[in-house]
Formats: sequence, C-alpha cells, structure tokens
Amino acid sequence: MKTIPHWINGSTTQGSAPSTQPVFDPATGAEQAQVVLGGPADVDTAVQAASAAFETWSESSLTQRTQVMFAFRQLLVEHEEELGRIISAEHGKTVDDARGEITRGREVVEFACGLGDVLKGSFSDQVSRGIDVHNFRQPLGVVAGITPFNFPAMVPLWMHPIAIATGNTFILKPSERDPSAANFVAELYQRAGLPDGVFNVVHGGKDAVDAILTHPGIQAVSFVGSTPIAKYVHEQATSHGKRVQALGGAKNHAVVLPDADLEFTANHITAGAYGSAGERCMAVSVAVAVGAAADGLVEVLERKAREVKVGPGDAPGTEMGPLITKAAQERVENAVATAATQGATVVVDGRGLKIEGHEDGFFTGPSLLDHVTVEMDAYKDELFGPVLAIVRVDTLDEAIAVINANPYGNGTALFTASGEAARRFQRKVTVGMIGVNVPVPVPMSYYSFGGWKDSLIGDSPIHGPEGIRFYTRPKVVTTRWPQPAQQVAAGFNFPTSS
Repeated sequence: MKTIPHWINGSTTQGSAPSTQPVFDPATGAEQAQVVLGGPADVDTAVQAASAAFETWSESSLTQRTQVMFAFRQLLVEHEEELGRIISAEHGKTVDDARGEITRGREVVEFACGLGDVLKGSFSDQVSRGIDVHNFRQPLGVVAGITPFNFPAMVPLWMHPIAIATGNTFILKPSERDPSAANFVAELYQRAGLPDGVFNVVHGGKDAVDAILTHPGIQAVSFVGSTPIAKYVHEQATSHGKRVQALGGAKNHAVVLPDADLEFTANHITAGAYGSAGERCMAVSVAVAVGAAADGLVEVLERKAREVKVGPGDAPGTEMGPLITKAAQERVENAVATAATQGATVVVDGRGLKIEGHEDGFFTGPSLLDHVTVEMDAYKDELFGPVLAIVRVDTLDEAIAVINANPYGNGTALFTASGEAARRFQRKVTVGMIGVNVPVPVPMSYYSFGGWKDSLIGDSPIHGPEGIRFYTRPKVVTTRWPQPAQQVAAGFNFPTSS
C-alpha cells in the first residue's frame, strides 16, 4: 500500500506522527493509499524550515521570484495531464474537469508572474520643503493555507503563488481525502528552481489545523471550506494574532426570467449544478424560476439531467464522476429522500445508481427537485452534491428577496434577455459574485474571489489585488536630506508641512 508523506524543506518525510488515514478511489470504493497525518511537531518542523528559507527568499530580487513563477507555470502546462489524472483518481471528478481546475489555478500563477507592476509603490516629491514621501510593501513571513478536497490543485494555487511571489514562505495543509496533488505541485516547484523550505506540505486533520492556527511562527492563514470551520479558523487564528482569509460555504441561486432562452439556460444550469458532482462552492444548487418560465424550465432541465453521462472520471465520455466518499454519497441520497417527505416533487431521482464494473463506487446520479420552498432542508442545507432544487416565484423582485434572505452570499446568476432586469438584479442582490447568463461566475485571477455574508468570514477575499494586500504589509517612508551647511530648525510643536 502506497504511503503519501509530507513535503518539508525540499524532500519527503514521514514526520513524527505514526498515524495514517486511507485514501480511496471514489470510482471503485477501494482503498488506494495511506496518507500520513501530521501534528504539532510536524507543523513546527515545517515552520522552522519555512522561517529559515524566509531569511533569504524575502531578500531575493523580484526578478528571481518571477522567473521561478514563469518556470513553474510552464511545468504546470507540461504536466497538466498527469496532474489531472492524479486529481481524478483521488477526487473522482473527470480528467477534463481536473484539467479545467488546473487551468484556472494556473491563471493565478500568471498573475503572480506580473507582480512587478502590481508591487510598484508611489513617490511624492517635496511634500514639505526638502521632504519626500514614498511607500512600498513587504512580505509577512511564514504563511499557511488550509484547503478543501473539492479543488486539490486550484484552491491552493489561489494562495501560494501570490504568497511566494511577494516574498513569503508557505505551508500547505491540503485535504487528507485527496492529498497527492499537493506533493506533485511541490515537486514542480522544486524543478522550477524554488529554494527548499519556501513551499512545504503537511498532511493531517484537526491536530495539524489547530497547530497552524496557534503556531507563533505563522503570520497569516488562508482557508477555504465550510462556514462553521471558516468561523472556527477565523476566531482561532485572529485570537493568536494572525491575518486570516476564511472563505465558507454557499447556496448559489440561478434566477431564470420568462424571456430567457430555455435551451441555453438549461444547458448552463445543468452543467453548473451537476459538474464535478455538485462538489463546488460555486455550484448552482437552486434555480429560481420566475412566473411563466417555471414549467418550461423544469421540462428542459429534466431532459438534460437524464442525459448526463455518469461514470468513472477517467472513462471517455464521462460528464460526472462519483462523490468523494461513501459518507458524502449517503448524505446526498438522504437529502433527496428528506426533500420528498417534506413535499418536494422528485422529478429526477439519482439515488441508487450503479455503474457496471464499479458497483462499489460512490456514485449517485443527478437529482432534480421541483416545488421546493425556502423552509425545506433541501433549500437550507449546502448539500455539496448533484442535487438541483427548483424554487418558483412570481417576480424578479421576489427572486431577489429570496436570495437576499439566504444566509450565504457567494455566487448568483441571472438568465435573461433584458438589460434593465440584469442591471436591477446585479445592484440589488447581496451576493459577492454575480453572473449574467453565466452560471458559475468565478472571476479571473486579476480580480479577487470572495462572497458576502456567511460565505466570507472577515473581510479578506482571495487572489487578485486583495491577495497582494493580504500577503504583504505597507511601509511609508518620509525622508529629508538637508545640505551640510543648511540649518533646519526643530520644533516641539506637532510637525506640519510648509
């Protein structure tokens, strides 16, 4: 049985903790590896390595750092297929979907390659007689990322390229459910010329997380996961003096107006709801059908849900793979059963799906629920599975009210042909990321990703300009260089410009 080790200071290590945890193949249900579970001692070892590396990496030139990023970006291109298959084998998503997440993560690397322009400070000449002012930003030190299972490459890539390119050193604690992608990325960094200790991987569960949140040598923590854990991470890390990015859960709505092209809309909502088996924080989990759009929308969505090709992630033609674990499969199928007992109409029932040759895999098919109300569990809970709920309302304003009353505010979309409706929608919804005829509005790397309300704990979105600000801190310098013979009077009053 293969054992997946930590990556600390440029090499693999079993660490100090003797315990391990199984890593499963979701398509077969079989155990395929064991991942070591680190604890406080392993986190401390990584911090020591990262602290030592920071002394030199933080003083390296911006050119050196961006050259490493250019090389790393090229290696991600060259090894996209291999990394995609590693992700698919442990997560279950299709290889094509895995390649897509690598591409979106690589865009952040490309943003990091151009930090020379972004990091330029400002200079003000002669703010007072003989006095100039300028500012610049410096790295924090050792920073850490705690990332979820659903995007084992992309979400970490939203963090560490910017952190490293700005001069920090990084410790990644990936999900123990699909840990191999993190180690593969560490090897690519090493091949790109990144010095040992700048990027480290510590595997583990809550013990490792708590050690990261409390270690005095870690200056900042980035987290993506469920809202309850995001709140815990934010509370613990800030109480120990750290900066925190804490991105939580979601319940993303797609509003469909009667003037929308139903075939186009249903195509995109189906992909947004069932892609990656719904295990995305930006998945479309609720379609809000407005007025006369409802019956036609449900009819087309039913047809398209039944057409989704479910199978192993590495099988040609597969559009949706299994869920990550048996527990996730059972949770999703129980949610469909509960929805039926609470009064929802199960239009398409994905429960009990068996794939020939993979009968023990963690598969469930797409489920479509109609006549869902906001009081039902299927609406309130983040199911994180291939379940699409239809909520019917009479007007766009009512749809906006439904969205705004939801505790989450990650992403939302509107399908319409009306510019007026789109403008009203995007101004009135209390959601951080909005799509107009775009179902999954994940912004490009040079914008920042982050929701509102319970989808973002604190006020620090991820990557883009906010990522630069998060991983650096500013200094403002006021200078005077008087001529040797010049006498400059000093005063006891508070200084003013003149």
